[in-house]
Amino acid sequence: MELGPRKIIEIGQFYITETVVLLWIISGILILFTFFATRKMQKVPRGLQAAAEWIVEFIYNFVEQTMGRNNLRFAPYVGTLLSVLVVGNLLALFGFRPISANVNTTFALATITFFLIHYNAVKSRGALGYVKHLAEPNALMLPINLISELAFPVSLAFRLFGNITGGAIIMSLLYGGLASLSAKLTGSVPIFMIGIPLPFNFFFDIFEGILQAYVFTTLSMVFISNGIGHEEKASH
Repeated sequence: MELGPRKIIEIGQFYITETVVLLWIISGILILFTFFATRKMQKVPRGLQAAAEWIVEFIYNFVEQTMGRNNLRFAPYVGTLLSVLVVGNLLALFGFRPISANVNTTFALATITFFLIHYNAVKSRGALGYVKHLAEPNALMLPINLISELAFPVSLAFRLFGNITGGAIIMSLLYGGLASLSAKLTGSVPIFMIGIPLPFNFFFDIFEGILQAYVFTTLSMVFISNGIGHEEKASH
């Protein structure tokens, strides 16, 4: 399996990778879904409108349960992050490499979360309160806490990248092994490719992709919420 960026368009030293194109496609899918789901709004939702309203309600409930009612302003970011990761990871079902199998993607998303954590922490606590927060429980912990904060985006990015890439490698090895076994025993008939990969596809391409998107999004919310502080959280 190819782990580096896949260049599909090159103009001199400038190039566009497969992941960038896939993100354009994902954005188009989400925009079209939103457009058609809200084009003819009805009091009793049906079809795409019902699906869209369920998704929005799920995201707002998800944010409220994790971050508190006062932090519902983060729902658009959380919803976008979760939607892009879920759709991007499910692309493996169509033979594409999941966007999370590109470490540049996971680092970009983790960096956005990193800046949201510290921007909102300073905004909520004030500069002095933010420094005091980093120095808890005593001033000797400040260097260690700083290292921990700086390591967070690296940890978050590699967690998602490692899990998704590991699943993609396993599926690649499985398909290669089954193809070789079929070629040796039956010639050109890929008999071992029928049925055997299905449970593995379900776990690595569907369940694992959705689970890792959920974990990444949940960790982002938890750390943003912790940075803001308990005083800004609403009771459930």
